Amino acid sequence: MRLFSTIKKDREYWLVDQVKEQGAAPEAYRKTFAELLEEWKQQQVGYLSLLMDEAYKDWLLGLGFRKISAIVEYTKELEGSADREPGITAESLAESILTDSEFAVLYDRCRSGSANKNNLFSIEQIMESLSSELGADWRVHCFIFRENGQAVGISIPHIEQGTADEGRLFYFGVVPEERGKGYGAILHRLSLGLMRERFNAIVYVGSTDESNRHMIRIFERNGCRLRDKKGIYRIGT
Repeated sequence: MRLFSTIKKDREYWLVDQVKEQGAAPEAYRKTFAELLEEWKQQQVGYLSLLMDEAYKDWLLGLGFRKISAIVEYTKELEGSADREPGITAESLAESILTDSEFAVLYDRCRSGSANKNNLFSIEQIMESLSSELGADWRVHCFIFRENGQAVGISIPHIEQGTADEGRLFYFGVVPEERGKGYGAILHRLSLGLMRERFNAIVYVGSTDESNRHMIRIFERNGCRLRDKKGIYRIGT
């Protein structure tokens, strides 16, 4: 039974996410995570960022973690053909004339002013993680949305590691000058269609900081339902 999923980046960081298994006892989670934490300490990794049910908050604080915020998780079953939006096109980075560095600039613009409090990484680290987490063909997952030839946002749909058909968005965002015009809900809806059409996702799972009311409204507007809530905890540098 897999109780935690872990992404490890050399000695820089570990990203750990609790996997909620039906029938798994709280003591099993504490024991498994204590072993994982000890391994992290022995390997002298920079920091560990953890997503875990808030019922474990006091125990984690006692272990030396600090709470950063909390995330809410939404889900939706995907079916049918992808939606279209008149006037808006989507192209993958693999199909685009944009270079990787130009896409990185666009990505950084989209994430500026984010309401998410767990924004830990530089754009250089994020671009590096795309290939390590999505594989050699990571560019086919990176989509640029355009209207009248101008980029209005990006999204990065993919299939969650260890699953056959669970769709996720590595990232999704709108450029600053186009915010407040309704593009968020439109591009999110189009991204779910791409997830279904190009990557054969059957279900979508998305998350955001509990303070990001705008993104929560987008989830709800596009038919997603609340599935879970987890605290964000961190230990280390």
